Amino acid sequence: MHSTETENTELIIQPKWADIARPSQLPPNGDWNNWLILAGRGFGKTRTGAETVKGWIDQAFYKRIALIGQTFDEVRSVMVEGESGILNLHADGERPRFEPSNGRIMWNNGAIASIYGADYYEKLRGPQFDLAWIDEMAKFRHPERAWEQLMLGLRLGKKPRCIITTTPRPIPLIEKLLKDPLTVTTKGTTFENKDNLASTFINQIVKQFEGTKLGAQELYAEVLSERQGALWQRSVIRHQVPENESWQRIVIAIDPATTHHEGSDETGIVIVALATDKKAYVLEDLSGRHSPADWGRRVVDAYWRHKVDRVVAEVNKGGDMVERIIRSIDPHVSYRAVRATRGKVTRAEPIAALYEQGHVYHIKPLKELETQLCEYIPGITSKSPDRLDALVWALTDLFLEKESRPFLKMWQQ
Repeated sequence: MHSTETENTELIIQPKWADIARPSQLPPNGDWNNWLILAGRGFGKTRTGAETVKGWIDQAFYKRIALIGQTFDEVRSVMVEGESGILNLHADGERPRFEPSNGRIMWNNGAIASIYGADYYEKLRGPQFDLAWIDEMAKFRHPERAWEQLMLGLRLGKKPRCIITTTPRPIPLIEKLLKDPLTVTTKGTTFENKDNLASTFINQIVKQFEGTKLGAQELYAEVLSERQGALWQRSVIRHQVPENESWQRIVIAIDPATTHHEGSDETGIVIVALATDKKAYVLEDLSGRHSPADWGRRVVDAYWRHKVDRVVAEVNKGGDMVERIIRSIDPHVSYRAVRATRGKVTRAEPIAALYEQGHVYHIKPLKELETQLCEYIPGITSKSPDRLDALVWALTDLFLEKESRPFLKMWQQ
């Protein structure tokens, strides 16, 4: 018998799992069809998927389940028989019957879970389901085709649903699901589950992958993408923490929004430091859709917290508004107005070149800023890239202004 109350988390989570699971491992409330769990290695994705499927089956919410991995063997070894797989979540004497030769698990209440390898997606043609769990979809050879066949068969019951647990990779299907209004996305990092992971594992992966493109994907669950024609590519955005935070100069740059309502642009606020090794480090991105009073307070707080040398702000759009707001909060802030006399692309190109030459680093992944950088295509991108603009003003002040040009000349030799 199918329940119509699957939206209620309290009704669908077994007490033992609810007691130990982190909030991000519990099914979201609301009206959704797909639960996309994008998480780093070791987050507990498999346990989350298996516990959710088990809990729903035990309470007879779902009866016909599809378990899908890249291959049949991977489904069996990870999703079914793995340490965090479905079978090992049951107490002795309560396990469902697993029939490897038939590729199915059978429960006493009549529920049946069938195993499918996405490489042979045609086998999904014909069967019907009310629930599906897909694991590591991002590495499928034919993810779109497997998804299409599953969706055609996910048609039983009043509320068929799909759980996707995967480490993110920049494939079109994941990007499509992220934009789907009927998909709820949970993101999590490897480090959220560090209490349940070996310390040697944590130390090794941090040493090997922290600050790398692969680390952003595999540890921090960032969906990386490359866009042809973009001034910035992911490969030139390097993550690194300096050995000694010996800053020669620190700047906060502001690209102010001229309005404040739901459809307003964001106010770009980016903090960049120039180190004594003549490299720049992006320390923080405080950008967002803030009210003038809010972003003013954020800027002043960051000014003193980072011991900033100067605040610079573009005045083409906001006139002297920015200075008035900053001065009303703290008149002691060092401030300089900047005015755009060249086009956005002309200003951004030398900054993108500094990234390519290895002169700029981010001390940690800055998802929104980095996404905006990598999606900005001159002549095509219509939306004002506020975070990008603030970054360009900060780095221009540090590298390209008259007082800093000797450093740029030295780097170009």
